[in-house]
This record gives sequence, C-alpha cells and structure tokens, in this order.
Amino acid sequence: GVLCLICSILVLPCLAQENTLQTPETISGQELDEVVVSAQRSPVVQSQLMRVVQVITRAEIEQSPARDLAGLLENVRGLDIRKRGTYGMQADISIRGGTFDQTLILINGINITDPQTGHHNLNVPLDPNSIERIEVLQGAGARVFGPNAFNGAVNIISRQPGKDHVRASVTAGEYGFGQAGLAAGFNSGSLQHFLSAAAMTSDGFTDNTDFKTASMFYRTATNMGQSRLDAQAGYNGKAFGANSFYTPRFPNQFEQTRTSFASLQWKSGAKLNIRSAIYWRRHHDRFELFRDNAPQWYSSHNYHRTDVAGTTLNWSNTGSLGTTSLGMDYRFEHIYSNVLGEPMSQSIAVAGYENAFFSRSYQRSGVSIMAEHAMYRGNFSASAGMLTYLNNELDGGISFFPGLDLGWQFTPQWRWFSSINRTLRLPTFTDMFYSGPGNIGNPLLIPEEAISFETGLKSTMQHLELEVAVFKRWGTNMIDWVKKPGDEQWQSMNLTRVDISGLEASLVYRPQQKPAKATQTMASVHYSYLYSGKSSGDFVSNYVLDHLKHKVDLGFTHAITAKGGATYRLSWQEREGGFMLYQDGVFQELQDFTPYWMMDLRLFYNISKVQVFAEASNLFDAQYTSVANVPQPGRWVRVGLKAEVGF
Repeated sequence: GVLCLICSILVLPCLAQENTLQTPETISGQELDEVVVSAQRSPVVQSQLMRVVQVITRAEIEQSPARDLAGLLENVRGLDIRKRGTYGMQADISIRGGTFDQTLILINGINITDPQTGHHNLNVPLDPNSIERIEVLQGAGARVFGPNAFNGAVNIISRQPGKDHVRASVTAGEYGFGQAGLAAGFNSGSLQHFLSAAAMTSDGFTDNTDFKTASMFYRTATNMGQSRLDAQAGYNGKAFGANSFYTPRFPNQFEQTRTSFASLQWKSGAKLNIRSAIYWRRHHDRFELFRDNAPQWYSSHNYHRTDVAGTTLNWSNTGSLGTTSLGMDYRFEHIYSNVLGEPMSQSIAVAGYENAFFSRSYQRSGVSIMAEHAMYRGNFSASAGMLTYLNNELDGGISFFPGLDLGWQFTPQWRWFSSINRTLRLPTFTDMFYSGPGNIGNPLLIPEEAISFETGLKSTMQHLELEVAVFKRWGTNMIDWVKKPGDEQWQSMNLTRVDISGLEASLVYRPQQKPAKATQTMASVHYSYLYSGKSSGDFVSNYVLDHLKHKVDLGFTHAITAKGGATYRLSWQEREGGFMLYQDGVFQELQDFTPYWMMDLRLFYNISKVQVFAEASNLFDAQYTSVANVPQPGRWVRVGLKAEVGF
C-alpha cells in the first residue's frame, strides 16, 4: 500500500513534465568518451563527479593478470583485499580502513550483500570475462545505496545483453589449477540475451587448500516502447579447504557455499522517469571445523541458509533547477541456522543432508526512503540528500542520514570536490549470534554509525589523469571481534569510537590510441595512507584496527610486438596492528604484520581472434600474511588462451 501511494504521488507531477532526464543512455549519446556511474541517485558522467569513484574498465580487465573478482579489486587505490582462500574462495574487501562488513556489493545496481557475514559478499556468479566494468564508490554511501554502504560500495556491471558474440577461455597452471569459461550474447526477436558459465579447480598449494567452484549467469532485456525491462539471474557454488580460516587451533577446516539470486528491473520512458526493481537472494553455507577425523566432542557442522528479498522504487525529474530524485527501498533478511539466531520451537531438516537440522532462526526488515537534488550552475555543482531509515533495531526505530556533495570546475583541466555524509551499518547475524570454540557473539550489539568527510582535486591533462583526496571518518559504536592477549576466544563488541583519516593520490597515463590496436598502453601509480585515531588498548583487534597503513600500487601495460605485450602489477603493503602467532599448539606473543612487496605478471600474444597468455602471481615468491596465521601461496604460474568471435 505504501509503495502504491508513493508511486501515485510521484507519477502525477511527472506526467505534467516534459523535461528529459539525463539517463545513462542520453548522457552516453552526448559524452561518448565518458563512463556513466551511479555515485548519486541520478546517473552522472565521470567528469561531473563530486565523489571519489574509481572505474575498472573493460580494457583494464582484459589486460589484468587476475583470475577472479578479488584479484581485479586488489590493486584499486584505497581498497584492502584480505585473503584467506586463493582465487577468491574467500576474500574480504574493505575500503578506507573499514571492515569487510562495511562495503555494499551490487550486481547491475542490485544489492546482493550477505547479512550473515561479509565473508560471503564476493560470492558472485560473474567471472572476469563476463564483467563490463566495476564502479567503486569510496566513502559513505548510505544516502545513495541505503544501509551498510558504510564505507563504500562496489557495483559490478555485467556485459550487456544483445551483442552477438561467443567468448571462450581456458587456463591451466601449477598445483592442478584449471579454469574454463564460456559466454555468449545474442538476440531472439525483441529479446536481448547474455549467458555465461565458468568453473575453476585446484589441488591446493599446501595441505587443505584445494578448491572447486562453478558459476552461471544470465541476463535478458527488452524494450517496450519507451520503457525497458531487464532481468538477471545467477548461481555460484564453492567448496574449499579452509586451512586455519577461523582458528589456527584446528587447521583442517572445510567450507561449502551456494548462492542463487534473481532480479527484475523496469525503467520507464523519459516522461515518467521511474525505475523499479524486485530482487531475491539465497545463500547456503556449510562449515566444517573438522573436515575429517573429528574428535568425539564435535557434534555437528554449522549449517546456514540466508534469504534476502527486496523491492525498490525510484523517480527522478530534471528541470531548470536541476535534477530531483526520490526513492524507496524495502529489504527483508532471514536466516535458518543451527548456531545463529534465536531458538525455534520446532527444528527443520536441512535439505540434502542426513541428520542435519536448523534449530535457530532470525529475521529483520527495514525501509529506506531517499531524497536528493543535484544542480549544475556553470562551473559549480552541488548535490544534497537524505536517507530516512526505519528499522526496529535502531534507537527509536527511525534515523536520518543526510549528505552534501560540492564540485567546482575552476579551470578546464582542474576540478575541486568535497563531500560530507552520515552513514550506518547493521550488525551481521554472525556478529550477533555466533558462538563456538573461538568466538562469542553478542545479540545486544547496536548499529555502528559514522560521519565521513572528504575533499580533493581531479585533473585531466591530455594523456594524464591526476586525483588527490584527503578524508576523515568519525565512527561511533564500531563493531569488532576483540580479545585480550592470552584469551582463547574472540568477543563481538561495540568499540566506543574509532576515527580514521587518510590520504589518497593517483596518477594515470593513458595515451590516445586507436581501438583496433592490440595493446593499449597504460601506466598508473596509486598511493593510500591511513591513520587510526583509536588504539586497541588492552584488546587485540581482529578487523577494525588492522587496516593498511601504507599501500602503493604500480601498474604498467605495454606492447612488446605488434600483436603482443605485457602487464605488470606491483604492490607494496604495510598493515597496522598485529596478531598472536600460533606455534607448537599454543598462541605466542603479539606479532606485528610484516610489510611486503607483491608482483603479478601477464604476457600475451594475439593471433587473429585468439589470445595466448602466460601469467604469474606473486612472481618474486614473497612470504606474507594478511590474515592472522592463515598460509598464503608463493609464486603461482598459469598459461591459457581465450577467443572471441562475433556474428
């Protein structure tokens, strides 16, 4: 009823409007060389941004030595990818010193963030060959994307449906590594289609690091007069040895996950300017503390099934005073589990497993109402908005999260921007309820909140792109897993206050080249620095305070011959904080994280429509740790080929 009422209120005034909304389609027609991003409620070209948004383009994905989504994100400025498993089996993403639970993940604008734990956020059904580009919003994004875009958001854009082509790839490497993918775009009548499937496997680089994964993705779209209908569905399955993932006391852990999702989006014509969507996501998680030879006291594996469903409605209108956008989002989250949630009166059998039962459950829902107005006056631009969030887990059941963005193009090459926003994140189900041999949850956790400020400069000078930004985040009631030295268990707590400040800078060289050229030369230098204004005191922090203090990323792609070239990715990382080293069956003294260099290399050669390539991860065989006591691989070499045929 609320949705129908809001829809009727929005439709009546826009029927009288004849202004044309700056949609991605109309903007792209005017600015053919610019990417349209969703860093605010109404789409905007990259040159008009008043926020820090980095875009990984299709050309960069093609030339990257990464074999998975986490690898693509690893060299983005200001991003911290902490890996437990290899090749994206489990990787945690954090932005600007935040935790992995504070980043919102979207596929084509649809929120697929996992409420059980951020460890599952990158379980997406898209391999690199199926991704068109990735947009990374850095800083608070609650007023744009809703709750849990606490420290930023990552929007993964799939290849567009309808382009007639077939693309295949195969890769093989050390430790029994194998990967294969197939994707196709085609048309059938008025329907446009894109379909992809991929699989990856390895025996593992050491004990209990083997894995298998498979994914499928389908997207279809059709135009109905001036409106457009867009549907997508995907599946991702993983099974992997989880060597010491959650405690080094029991290294023989194992985990299996299955993720399914589907969504339907509708966009009206320019007169109405309405966008609406419905979506659903289901995630299965089976965790085994002992993969085999379990002790007598170990009674059962952990089983979880999480369901998320939601609907969104957005309206925007462009007039003489700028673009006004209004939106509403309803999101429902539910979990069945044998360890997370509140006790159920009657257990439910876990489908597909004998003698396994869900004995606990929990659910919550929230309504987000967003409003924003953006205007452009000559060289000045401004965007102001508000998120009103209704949820019974908030104090009083309602809270407001305003924001303001400013921009000034003071020369043709230089642009100043500044932004201040208030944001929030709800505790995950794991934060609230998980208790085990190494953890104690806390159902009394309250949402964490923060105010984020940033300002900086952007410049485009012929072949060079320069960006510098400084930022500050004042966080309250921050959620973290902590323990005192010598304790065996981590406890989930609201820390009183954690302030993060930092600096980011990048310089990118992109010479103008014809699209037909085999190798697009590019060079980049990225640097980020973070400082935490809160020490851990008597506690050892597992996530909040173990951020990257310094990160330097160097990238270079160049031609070697007329048909081939090379890509280099070099990264230096220094992490704040430390961990208690586990040796000889006991936890030792607190040990600082050691800085390290990491280099990836990719060599490729094009023969007609076929590309042959060789890759090496961690080329110099660096020894490093990004998560306490979890082993990481050394040098890993792969070879493969891929081909794309249009028709």
